[in-house]
Amino acid sequence: MRAAVISVTEKGRGLSERIAAALDGHEVRRYCSEKHTDAGAMTYERIAALTAELWDRTDALIFVCACGIAVRCIAPHVTSKLKDPAVIAADDCGRFVIPLLSGHIGGANAIAERLAQGLGATAVITTATDIGGLFSPDSFAAANGLIITDMGAAKQIAAAVLDGERIGLVSDVPCLNTPAQIAAVSEAQGLHYGIQIGGSAEPKPFPVTLRLLPKNIVLGIGCKRGSAAQTIARTVEAALSAAGIPPERVCGAASIDLKSDEEGLREFCRERELPIEFFTTEELSEVGGDFTASEFVRSVTGVDNVCERSAVKHGGRLIMRKYAGGGVTVAAAELPIVPDFERKML
Repeated sequence: MRAAVISVTEKGRGLSERIAAALDGHEVRRYCSEKHTDAGAMTYERIAALTAELWDRTDALIFVCACGIAVRCIAPHVTSKLKDPAVIAADDCGRFVIPLLSGHIGGANAIAERLAQGLGATAVITTATDIGGLFSPDSFAAANGLIITDMGAAKQIAAAVLDGERIGLVSDVPCLNTPAQIAAVSEAQGLHYGIQIGGSAEPKPFPVTLRLLPKNIVLGIGCKRGSAAQTIARTVEAALSAAGIPPERVCGAASIDLKSDEEGLREFCRERELPIEFFTTEELSEVGGDFTASEFVRSVTGVDNVCERSAVKHGGRLIMRKYAGGGVTVAAAELPIVPDFERKML
């Protein structure tokens, strides 16, 4: 998580240091007003301009100031709970930590609770499902790396939970700690609202179905020397489309270490915020399985296949064999997942 802590006063500056310490293990940058700063912080002149600068490149904005200041700063930039960063406000005495935006999907509620614990403060949570200790589809999806495909259905299911309705569950993978509000497959028949994890889009198992897609696809990529990022992108898009894999499910990439200096490959991953892992020829050769062999690839790299072996070596099950185009080869593997209804953000 990339977090920015923005303080205004001298008390706020001191608290921002404690906030950064409470978020140990994450990338935290502190921004203090020019009048109240220290060697470990960056300074700013206008808090509204700083907010605009950080909005699209930060996962969480933590304001150490009045809620009103924070709200006025973020107001011009708010678009959607699927895109907006988590926004939290804390008073500069460190008594209260208040999630203002993206409580579930963005993780603001979880961040506030962690900060409250670290600061000895009170987290002021206002989302209805959290107050009632009820299942939240937004929180469940965010904590388990699942993609919400229909926000309308998510809202209907959240409302149904608050109304005391039981929610059905159909999942391609086993789930842990299923709450009492969620009905397993054997009990789900006849229910109006339900969740589907994975699976095909049609037919819907419930009249109101929230389909959650696992973000667990790793791309294995091979490319000829000097391949441009745009060429790699076109081949990847074509390969995923042919295999019926939604591109939003991709969570990472892999290749042979001979390609670690390919700027086009690195740019492709950087633009999509995909971590990429490189493996040696020996590591790829040791991967067991039935792969699409190429003597030409072996003569260049020392191994008969790069894309399929790389994807599987990353830890997944091969679900898309080699797709070639424009001097680029792409394969895809699916990482195992075990959704846990008690898993929390952070």
